[in-house]
Amino acid sequence: MSRRPIGYYVHHQGAGHWQRACLIASALDRPVTLIGTFATNDTEAAPVPVLDLPDDRVGVSFDGQDGADTRPLGLHYAPVCADNVRTRMGQFASWVAEANPALIVIDVSVEITLFARLMSVPTLAVRLAGTRSDMPHLEAFRAADRLLAFFPVELDSPTTPDWVRAKTFYTGLLTSERPTTPVADEDGSILVIYGRGGAGGSLRDLAAAARAVPDRPWHVLGPTSGSASDLPPNLHHHGWVADPTPFIERATLVIGGGGDGVVSAVAATAKRFICLPEPRPFDEQFEKSLALSGMGAAIHCPMWPSPEAWPELVMAGLDLNPAVIGGLARPGAISRTAAFIMEAAERADKRRR
Repeated sequence: MSRRPIGYYVHHQGAGHWQRACLIASALDRPVTLIGTFATNDTEAAPVPVLDLPDDRVGVSFDGQDGADTRPLGLHYAPVCADNVRTRMGQFASWVAEANPALIVIDVSVEITLFARLMSVPTLAVRLAGTRSDMPHLEAFRAADRLLAFFPVELDSPTTPDWVRAKTFYTGLLTSERPTTPVADEDGSILVIYGRGGAGGSLRDLAAAARAVPDRPWHVLGPTSGSASDLPPNLHHHGWVADPTPFIERATLVIGGGGDGVVSAVAATAKRFICLPEPRPFDEQFEKSLALSGMGAAIHCPMWPSPEAWPELVMAGLDLNPAVIGGLARPGAISRTAAFIMEAAERADKRRR
């Protein structure tokens, strides 16, 4: 008899949620459907079927567009009279009714977690870093069967309640399955990397930084703004690169935000790291950056430095012991995560009424 499928809800922000969903889905020994709004992701390369839902945004952003003064206290986003939201939730409900999933993994959404609970489907809710002790988050955590954190317990927020920690399975950073070792053939370069989920970098600021440290080549990956007509000869702008791994492996120092994708990639290659956390709800990247700094795994830099600050900052980064951040990449995280999800699905099958 065929086993019931697993649904995997993927948040639209950035590329990290999509990338780890594909990694985990490929490792699961059950039918899986990826669910979400995938306008910025290449679903043609998805390893499993995809349910592409309508975008739920009203206007250009979530903030202040959903009647916050009357919104139930247990929700983050609940606009009324929004046809796209009604269609979205209707399609999700139809998939649940037809597919009869054993389990839904939710990365991330308070509303989808609570809606799945109302549809009597067991859930595993993903926890992101940062201070998430507000009522909507806590209600979603309470509604879920278990919680998944794609980071080691060392990076958890000190504000996290004990009962949330006890309910959490800490997978560790989702990196490759091979042991983490520093790459021997570094070329002395500095790599600045921006993800899809943020505003990107200013070419003017990057040029000033490269001029301040002229003895090293600087490489920039990801979105940027401004003119590329007056860049110093040691600054190389590559734009969006599908696989940044070769650049990371060659770099002697990596500069980037505190998103899961960048931090995981840096840890996987045991690279010295200067973390410039980007603005995110609930101080997700800021708290992660502080935690990395506190354990000696990175230099925390809360804002883009002035040109004259760069030489000393680069020297501080080069003085880091890369083995510290490399120690956060514990091989087997993907396999451990898949095994945990499979066990949860098996338990759900036994509980079926």
